[in-house]
Amino acid sequence: MRKLFLIAFLLLSIKIVAQRPQSQTSEPITISGTVLDKETGQPLEYATLVLQSISDPSKVNGGITDMNGKFAVETPPGEYNASIEYIGYRTFKIKQKTFNESTDVGTVSLAISAAELEGVEVVGEKTTVEVRLDKKIYNIGKDLTTSGATISDALNNVPSVNVDVEGAISLRGNENVRILINGKPSALAGFGSTDALRQLPADAIEKVEVITSPSARYDAEGTAGILNIILKKEKTLGFNGSVNTYLGYPTNGGITTNINLRTDKFNIFNTSGYRYRDAPGNAFYDNTYNSGSFDRVIEDRLYNRLDKGFNTNLGMEYFFNENSSLTGSIFYRTSKDNDVTENTIQRFNGADLSSRTFREEDENEDDQSYQVSLNYINNFDDDGHKLTADFQYSKGDEVKNSLIDETRNLPDNALLALENVYENEIQNEYLIQADYVLPMEDAQFEAGYRGTFEQEITDYQLDSLNQSTGQFEVNENLTNKFTYDENVHALYTQYGNKFGKFSFLLGLRLESTQLKGQIDSEFDTSQLEEDFGVDVDINFDKRYLGLFPTLNLIYELAEEGKESVSLGYNRRINRPRGWFINPFPSRSSRTNIWQGNPDLNPAFSNTFDLGYLKRWDKLTLTSSIYYQRETDAFERVQESTGQTTIDGIDIIRSIPINLSTENRYGAEAGILYNPKKWLRLNSSFNIFKFSKDGAFNGVDYGVDNTSWFARFSSKVTLPEKIEWQTNAFYGGPRQNAQTESKGIFSLNLAFSKDILKDNGTISLNVSDVFNSRKRQSFTETEFFTSRSEFQWRQRTFTFSFMYRFNQPKERGRGRGGNGGGDDDGGGEMEG
Repeated sequence: MRKLFLIAFLLLSIKIVAQRPQSQTSEPITISGTVLDKETGQPLEYATLVLQSISDPSKVNGGITDMNGKFAVETPPGEYNASIEYIGYRTFKIKQKTFNESTDVGTVSLAISAAELEGVEVVGEKTTVEVRLDKKIYNIGKDLTTSGATISDALNNVPSVNVDVEGAISLRGNENVRILINGKPSALAGFGSTDALRQLPADAIEKVEVITSPSARYDAEGTAGILNIILKKEKTLGFNGSVNTYLGYPTNGGITTNINLRTDKFNIFNTSGYRYRDAPGNAFYDNTYNSGSFDRVIEDRLYNRLDKGFNTNLGMEYFFNENSSLTGSIFYRTSKDNDVTENTIQRFNGADLSSRTFREEDENEDDQSYQVSLNYINNFDDDGHKLTADFQYSKGDEVKNSLIDETRNLPDNALLALENVYENEIQNEYLIQADYVLPMEDAQFEAGYRGTFEQEITDYQLDSLNQSTGQFEVNENLTNKFTYDENVHALYTQYGNKFGKFSFLLGLRLESTQLKGQIDSEFDTSQLEEDFGVDVDINFDKRYLGLFPTLNLIYELAEEGKESVSLGYNRRINRPRGWFINPFPSRSSRTNIWQGNPDLNPAFSNTFDLGYLKRWDKLTLTSSIYYQRETDAFERVQESTGQTTIDGIDIIRSIPINLSTENRYGAEAGILYNPKKWLRLNSSFNIFKFSKDGAFNGVDYGVDNTSWFARFSSKVTLPEKIEWQTNAFYGGPRQNAQTESKGIFSLNLAFSKDILKDNGTISLNVSDVFNSRKRQSFTETEFFTSRSEFQWRQRTFTFSFMYRFNQPKERGRGRGGNGGGDDDGGGEMEG
C-alpha cells in the first residue's frame, strides 16, 4: 500500500494553504480524528481537514491525514465550519461548530461520490474502478470471470492492459511494463518473465493498480509504466477466511485457501493454493523460402501441457504499539510441468511434396522459488511523520529436461535428430529499501533509498545423437554457462503541495546501474565474436548513471472530485533482461535459433500524459492522451544464419537490437455506467500509433503502425439474485518491423449465486466462448515469408464453489485496534 500513498499524494488532496492568525489571545487546541473509506473500512491517507472561521471566513486552517487515516490540527478556540475532503469522495461537513477545547471527532467514513457503488451484493465487491491522479485502481475480487483463473487471466480483464496468447503483458500496447507485488519487485511475479503469473490463483488478488505516470518513489524501470498487484490481507478482527475449489474442462482443477487471524497485537495471514491444469493448444505455420533445398515448409503443431503447482504465502504483522509494527512473510512456490509438442512438417518443391517428418519434444520442468520479506514502519506522530524499511530475498531454481525426436516418414523412414537439452536457471535477488516522510507547514517532503541486486545463472547444454557411433555428443556451439548481474542503487526525493484547487508533486530519482555478463564455456567462443563484430565484448561490465525527473499536476474543475484535469511527465528506463543479452544461441527447433545480444544497451523514454475525469450521477468518464519518445528502443529481428540443416532447410536467427527511436502517440477513454441497481456497464477504448526507425546489418527495420483495443463488461442481477457477467475484448491488427498480426476477439461469460445463507457462492464461467483467441500473423523478410496461426489454450469451462467463514458479506475492514469502518452511511461519524 505504500506505493499507493505517494502517488495518491497529488490526486487525493495535500495539506491546504493555511492562513493562521497573527496574534492569539489563548492557547491553541487540537482537533483530531480518523478518516476511513466507507466501503472498504481502510484508512484514507492525505485526506484534508479544512477549518474556516465563522467570524472571519478569510482565516482558514487545516491539515492532512497520515497513513492510518489520522489527523491532528492545532487551531485557536472558536466557531468553525469544518469539512473533510478527499478527491473522488463525498465531502463530509460540520457547520457552525464551536471548539473551545481539544476535541477528538472520532471516525469519519467517506463514500465514493459516483453512483457505481449501487447494488453491492458480491463478497469483496467494491468500486469497479477508483481514479487517482496517476493511476486507476481496479478491484479484481468482484470479477466473476476470474473464478478458478490465474493472475495472468485476471490481468487480461483490466482496462489499458493486454495479455497476448503467449502470456506477454502490455500496457497501452507497450510490453515494457514493470510488474510489482504489493509495491515491490517479487518472486511471486517471476524473475523478468510472466510465467509465474500463470501459476498463481486470481483469488489471491485484492486489486490491481495501473500506474501510467509513476512518481519518483517508484523504480524507473518500465517505459510503459507499472502494474502493481495488491494481494489480499484481511483486516477484520478474529479468525476468518475462505476456501475456493474449482473443476473445469479441458481438465483443470484446484483449491485456494485464504486464512487470517487478527488481534489487537498481531495479524497472521496465509494464502495457499494447488492447481492441476491440462492446457491443450495448437499452431500452424506456412513458410516459403528464397533459398535452401525447399520452396515451402508447412508445420502443424499440437501442444499438450500438464501443469501441477503449489504455492503458499505465510506472514505475520506484529504491532509494537499504535505507531509501529513489523511484518514478516515467507512465500514458496513449486511446480512440475510436462509439455509435449507434436509437430508434423511437410516440405514442398513447387506443388510436389518432397518429404514429411514428425518431430516430438517432451519437456519436463521442475520449478521452485521462495521469498523472505521483512517490513518495518514507525509513525513518529499523527501528522504523517514516518519511516519505513524493507528487506527482501528471493531465489528461484528452474530445471528443464527435454528429449527431442525428429524422424522422416516420407519418402523413406529415417531418424533425422535425437537430442537431449538440459537447462538450469538459478536466480537470486536482494532488495533493501528505506523511505522517510516529513510533513511540513503546508506541504510534504519525502526521500528514500532502494537497492536491488540480481544475479541470473543460465546453464544450457545440448547433446545430439551421432548416428554413426550411436553415442550422444555435446553440441559445442550451443553449450555454455552464462552469469548475468544487474545491480541498481537508487536515491529519490519528492515534494508536494496544494494551492486551492491546484496540486502538484515534483520528484527526482537518481539510479546507478551495473550490467555485467560472464561466459563460462569449455568451447571456442570466437564464432560469437564474429557474430557480433570485433567491437563487441561478450564478457561485459557496463555502468550507467541516470536522472529520472517526475512531475504530476492536477486542477479540480468541480467540487468533490466530480471534474478534474491532470498532467503527468516522467522519464524511465528499459534494461535488457538476461536472456536478451546472453550471446550463446539456444533453439526451439532445428531451424529456429534465439540469440541474445551482449551489445544491447538500456532504452530511455520520456512520457507526457494529459488526463480528464468527469463524474455524473450514474456515469463516470475517464480519459487521457499521451505521447512517449523512447531512444534505443528494443526490436526483435529475424535474419538468415547462412546455414542449413542436414536435410537442407535454412536456419533462421532471431536477435534483439537497439533501434534508434520510437515515437508513440495514444488516447484512451473509459466509461462506467450504472443506470439501474441491477445493471452495471463498463467499457474502455485505447488507440495508439508508434513509429520506429533504425537499421541492423544493412537492413532497414523502420515501421509505422496504428492499432487499438477495446473492452466491454456488463453485470446483470437476474431473478433469484443470480449474477451474470459478460466480458468482451477485441485487439486490433498491429505490426512491427517484420510481422503483421490480425485482430483478436474473445468473449468470457460467468454466472454466480450465493448459497448457504450467503456464506457460499457457486459460479460457472466460460473462457473464450467462441474459441477465437488465436494469433494470426504474417512475417516477411528478404529470405522467407511465414503465415501462422497460434492458440495457446482452447475454450475452457470452469465450475467453482467458495465458502467463507466469519466473513460477513458487506464487512468493514478497518485496522484492528484502531477502529472499524462504518457501513451504514457515507459521511457519518462515530463517537
